[in-house]
Amino acid sequence: MTLSEIDKIFRDEAGRALATLIRLVGDFDLAEDALQDAFAVALARWPACEVPDNPRAWLVNVARHKAIDRIRRQAVFRGKEQALVHELELNAQAPAEPPAMLDGDMLRLIFTCCHPAFAAEVQVALTLRTVCRVSMAQVARAFLVSEEAMAQRLVRAKQKIRLAGIPYEVPERDTLVPRLEGVLAVIYLVFTEGYVATSGADLMRPDLAVEAIRLGRLLDRLLPDRAGIKGLLALMLLHDARRAGRQTAAGDIVLLEEQDRSRWDRAQIEEGLHLVDDALRVPGRPQPYAVQAAIAALHARAPSYEQTDWPQIAGLYEVLLRINPSPVIELNHAAAVSMVDGPARALDLVDATTARGGLRGYELLPAVRADLLRRLGRKEEARKAYRAATEATLLEPLRRLYARRMREME
Repeated sequence: MTLSEIDKIFRDEAGRALATLIRLVGDFDLAEDALQDAFAVALARWPACEVPDNPRAWLVNVARHKAIDRIRRQAVFRGKEQALVHELELNAQAPAEPPAMLDGDMLRLIFTCCHPAFAAEVQVALTLRTVCRVSMAQVARAFLVSEEAMAQRLVRAKQKIRLAGIPYEVPERDTLVPRLEGVLAVIYLVFTEGYVATSGADLMRPDLAVEAIRLGRLLDRLLPDRAGIKGLLALMLLHDARRAGRQTAAGDIVLLEEQDRSRWDRAQIEEGLHLVDDALRVPGRPQPYAVQAAIAALHARAPSYEQTDWPQIAGLYEVLLRINPSPVIELNHAAAVSMVDGPARALDLVDATTARGGLRGYELLPAVRADLLRRLGRKEEARKAYRAATEATLLEPLRRLYARRMREME
């Protein structure tokens, strides 16, 4: 097995393996260190032999023993009797975990990261780092702080989990519902990182998208007939259904208007459309994820880009702005308006939102402006905006897309 194949296994399995280890050892840092030890053992052994049938179970088992070794050393050097007790508790764990327990470990981890004891910013950062395995530098960049400052925040959060005894579990139903909004936001964040990565050579991380959809299904089984959950699951399914058409064999981005719709996953689209209908039929105030899913459904139903119902999409974004206003939704609304009333009207909306300061630091803003300026024939301004968009992103496929657009204008 090649090192690139092993690296892919690590990326695919790291999140769920870590979630299981945190349940077993009860400590974020110990679990992360033990998993790194297991990765090192795998790198030494796997290239020369057969990879285990279940790599995640192998990694968890090796990491568990590495954690025990670390606890033994702590006990020797610090004389902590409690550490020895902890080791005995670990040894009492059955070597093979029931599949149902393993399936719920990631959900338990997300509920722990989203505990109300943490500010929303810390919940998101802790999830990005722990669940999505996003680098510390990327997490810090997302919050416009230094890497050192973000590391300190996450250290404090992990200490709080340990010292306050925050349980690693899916809470009981009466306390689960108030925390649901944060958990849904985090699951969508995991999906978004899989749908369009924040940086690197690859446009997508399908493992994260698949994991987020799996978590959405778990939540839907846990709390059926909730419009927010069904809407989010539908939204993720409909977006992910386009995965095969979103990039070339060389890894370049294929924009929505250029995609071969025959490559879209029709079975996944049908499931998503059914869930959209279910979400919209739930009584009560429209839920933001259900409205976003309804927008995705219009794209999925359209036979072609030209035949998309843009007026209805623009109208749904207006509904979304009323129930869940945000500058990013304003930007998406402007993009839809550009297909109805033209790019000039959309550019006015984008500039008005920018003037209010709501999109400061948002890396896709210059790309949206560049596209509108290009369509208006204002080439020099468009080039300047594409250069700004290139500087704002760390994702190589986006950089290549912007370079392509600038070449086309020449």
